[in-house]
Amino acid sequence: MKRYWKYIKPYLPAFIIGPMMMIVEVIGEVALPKFMANIINVGAVDHNVPYIISMGITMIITALLMMAGGIGGAYFAAKASISFAADLRSDVFDKVQKFSFANLDKFSTGSLVTRLTNDITQVQNLINMALRMMLRAPGMLIGALIMALTMNAQLSIVVLVVIPVLILLIIVIIKTAFPRFDAMQKKLDALNSHIQEMLTNVRVIKSFVRGSYEEERFVESNKELKESSLSAFRAVILTMPIMMMLMNVTTLGIVWFGGRQILAGDMPVGDLTAFTSYIVQILMSLMMLAMVLLQSSRALASLHRITEVLDTEVTLSDEGCALPDKEVMRGDVEFRDVTFRYYKENKEAVLSHVSFRVKGGQVLGIIGSTGSGKTTLVQMIPRLYDVDEGAVLVDGVNVKDYSLKHLRDGVGMVLQKNVLFSGTIVENLMWGDGAASMEEVRAAAAAAAADPFVSSFTEGYLTELGQGGVNVSGGQKQRLCIARALLKKPKILILDDSTSAVDTATEAKIRESFHTTLKGATKIIIAQRITSVMDADQILVLDEGSIVGLGTHEELLAECEAYQEIYYSQMDRKSAGGAADAPASAVTEAAASEAAGNSSADEGAGTGGGMS
Repeated sequence: MKRYWKYIKPYLPAFIIGPMMMIVEVIGEVALPKFMANIINVGAVDHNVPYIISMGITMIITALLMMAGGIGGAYFAAKASISFAADLRSDVFDKVQKFSFANLDKFSTGSLVTRLTNDITQVQNLINMALRMMLRAPGMLIGALIMALTMNAQLSIVVLVVIPVLILLIIVIIKTAFPRFDAMQKKLDALNSHIQEMLTNVRVIKSFVRGSYEEERFVESNKELKESSLSAFRAVILTMPIMMMLMNVTTLGIVWFGGRQILAGDMPVGDLTAFTSYIVQILMSLMMLAMVLLQSSRALASLHRITEVLDTEVTLSDEGCALPDKEVMRGDVEFRDVTFRYYKENKEAVLSHVSFRVKGGQVLGIIGSTGSGKTTLVQMIPRLYDVDEGAVLVDGVNVKDYSLKHLRDGVGMVLQKNVLFSGTIVENLMWGDGAASMEEVRAAAAAAAADPFVSSFTEGYLTELGQGGVNVSGGQKQRLCIARALLKKPKILILDDSTSAVDTATEAKIRESFHTTLKGATKIIIAQRITSVMDADQILVLDEGSIVGLGTHEELLAECEAYQEIYYSQMDRKSAGGAADAPASAVTEAAASEAAGNSSADEGAGTGGGMS
């Protein structure tokens, strides 16, 4: 629990004052039955009206002090618990932000959302309850027990018999409830993950008319959560009825034996009234403790899940970097005998003994079959993953020797899965450079062939995008993501199949803009279309995580069987035969011209249909 002291320390006064003010309320609660007994035994029996009035005023003042203590205690308890939870939530969020891709692979998105929200709320509720009850319940228990023993030791035996029974009951319930609450939180994780997936992909669900299937999946997940919740609460649902029954039976016993003592003249009537109140207070304090402990069983399960996130060792960090101030200058990239596995226990590697070099300013094309390791390879450059064997060098320096900030500042990536955020188009583009002028934003958009369709929108660059950019087409989304990367002005630009949703003519325009927009930057282009990489200075052919070809288009077409297979599967064999000896640019231009007539569909989506 030492790690959580940092969340308590800034609010220590609230953590102390809250319980102390509850003590004021406890003192009043213990004193009031005695005052009432005095009114009955002295004032009522002797018909002493002034005594009754003075004692009544005393009780009113006591009640007002109790109210002040209760309000103050509740306020400081709320302040302490809410502040604790806010700081903890902030640290958990920061920790998740530092997670590498490997760390994120261990947690589902729904699970992380649950831990950041529901789990932390459970801990907050426990702290709030504990601060209000931790001194009040024991204080009331001890105070009422002392007063009861002082008044009538014989009658107190009834209470001393009941207390162990209640304590045993509480222990059994807690031991039963804890694992069930833990299981319930896991079911909540699963439900949240399903809801998030469904809402994110609602358009795909509708297009495939899979609403009924997803509804069935949701019903099943919801049913599992319901059953798990019922199982957890079933363990505690009898707590209150049993405790109330014991309270009523105890009260009945006190009244029975106390009544016999009154008839025998051994006990004043007022004392029995006060004694009954103290018995109720004793039992109520035990019920409070039971409530705190039951909440603890759920909160501790949540705290374990939060600690799991905080204790996760971040696999990528700046720890041990030899050159924390070094920045990427030229954009040279070199792989030296790189081997990588997503799961370290696997024998087969995703990348196996990969070696190549790209000089700053060059264009490297990467092509290969699905699952050949293309995306994995480029993720090594900005250290989204770390190599298992070998080394990745940028400007002749191992990427592990850079700070993550400086390394990633020098690398621009347009990922295979394009992501835009809720907000305006210009806000999304300025992720690349928060200080960019509007002219620079427009220039980057123009280079990515995005300016024409953005300008066609009524609000232009101030057009609001839905979450994930759902109100623009796939091709438009890709171009906006490319523009965002261009605005960053990186030394190394990685395009991971990021033009797959645009026509070849538009793609040709984007590639042409690279010659002026990022003339000195290294461009690494992953593509499925061979026309996308034919003009590259080097083309790297991957197959099952290994390099099977490396060279220019002409060299690979002559020597690499895998490249030939890809080429002839995509190009008309007749035209390809003549193109074998032609410059790659000519082939590209021909392909672009041939496809120019098909560009209207995507542009049409941008000018009107894209904003649905």
